[in-house]
Amino acid sequence: MAEYFEPAEEVAARAKELKSFKMDFFGLTNKVAIVTGGNTGLGQAYVVALAEAGADIYVPTFAQEGWDETRALVESKGRRVEFEQVDLTKDSAAESVVKNALKTFQRIDILVNNAGMIRRNPLLESKDADWDAVMNINLNAVYHLSMAVLPVFAKQESGKIINIASMLSYFGGKFVPSYTASKHGVAGLTKALASEASAFNVQVNAIAPGYIATSNTAPIRADEARNAEILNRIAAGHWGETKELMGGIVFLASAASNYITGTILPIDGGYLVR
Repeated sequence: MAEYFEPAEEVAARAKELKSFKMDFFGLTNKVAIVTGGNTGLGQAYVVALAEAGADIYVPTFAQEGWDETRALVESKGRRVEFEQVDLTKDSAAESVVKNALKTFQRIDILVNNAGMIRRNPLLESKDADWDAVMNINLNAVYHLSMAVLPVFAKQESGKIINIASMLSYFGGKFVPSYTASKHGVAGLTKALASEASAFNVQVNAIAPGYIATSNTAPIRADEARNAEILNRIAAGHWGETKELMGGIVFLASAASNYITGTILPIDGGYLVR
């Protein structure tokens, strides 16, 4: 077999390409992110992470809870945050949010579709009103906001959409059929949007948080049997901490992930591998 020698010009070109990689690729200096429901909980963590990386933030929320705390956290990073009180399930809410964010910051680079809710009921006690409420915010609002921001991203030929999926994007769960259906829908929508948005240099991805120690999961952790069941499936051996989600958001929002699209990134301590 003849030995192959790579042409000198190809060697030089590859070396130049390798040298072009910088840690700045992970930075978000002077970028602008919309983070829905970023005033409390995990959404607030995403806001702080993006601000730490250099972004200014626009936060549409249903209530004003946590505004002052979130503002203080963002401003401590030397970045700016503005809030809008809005019901994202209402007609034209998505278009209004995008318009107001542009008016405030003159640009949008990142959309994090974080706002969501869950309703728990045994199957035979499920109510149509619960189904509609969950689907409207967890899936319909994600679609409408994505569609509202995509023309902006297409025009500037860049942009990042990050959706929030779930372990219940993979499993059926119990007592939460509406939430499970909505999160399966988020995974599918992420892939569908990514398939076409790539033509505009827009990447659409999602993270799927695992079992994170928050106030929402406190009742489950307090249930000795259920807590043990969950821990036995987490390869890392512990419930996730909020800070362990923050790096994934920054990565998917940054230029370092420009060749990643249509991906659902589990941040689950290895829950899915067991």
